[in-house]
Amino acid sequence: MSPLPVRAVRVQDQEPVPRDAWFTQVPAVAQVLREGWALDQVTVLVGDNGAGKSTLVEAVAMMFGLGAEGGSTGSRHATRRSESELWRYLRLEREIGAPRGGFFLRAETMHSFYSYLEDNPGRGPEPVFHEMSHGESFLALVTERMKPRYPGLFLLDEPESALSFTGCLALVSHLTTLVRTTPSQVLLSTHSPVLAAIPGATIYEVGDWGLRRCDWDELELVQRYRGFLDDPRRYLRHVIDDPGS
Repeated sequence: MSPLPVRAVRVQDQEPVPRDAWFTQVPAVAQVLREGWALDQVTVLVGDNGAGKSTLVEAVAMMFGLGAEGGSTGSRHATRRSESELWRYLRLEREIGAPRGGFFLRAETMHSFYSYLEDNPGRGPEPVFHEMSHGESFLALVTERMKPRYPGLFLLDEPESALSFTGCLALVSHLTTLVRTTPSQVLLSTHSPVLAAIPGATIYEVGDWGLRRCDWDELELVQRYRGFLDDPRRYLRHVIDDPGS
């Protein structure tokens, strides 16, 4: 198989990173700017809100030529510009012959992206995503845009926001088949322990420490879910005034 689309993310030497840029204060971003970041065939980011997961995924997408609000390579879908300038100070390490196609699924912008697709139809028929349920539209989009015969870089930012438990399992199945049969590459940020369990994934836990590689069963995310399912009241009594807890 041909090389993976992206070997690593590095800081570029042509323009220094502004010291007052807000993203330099995010530990995970600062670590990438300082040390670089190697990407494996499947790389998963987990961590709390505000830890920098989406900022990193967005920057990789933009460096690869994908729209900040989602879409395929060269997509012009845009509503309100809110992306960071991080991508301007990074570069991608690639090999000759590596796939150049890709797709970025960004959960928070999918509704407007569906409208963009309706206004800019492709050459062939495709699902009318607005007429599907939220989860069905996400899975249909993944299977339409992430196909084995079109290998590339596939980025997903918190896709579990639309998916049930079985929907998450279906996504894991599709992505696993994709990377096992093609030189495709997946970069995924998630709060779901199901999606974080993609076989063979390199998992990074993101937080105040920056980025650290972690086994699935050692993730704070997994331990919290296990603790909650074992004894919900032990967690809920800290956030709900319940006389019975």
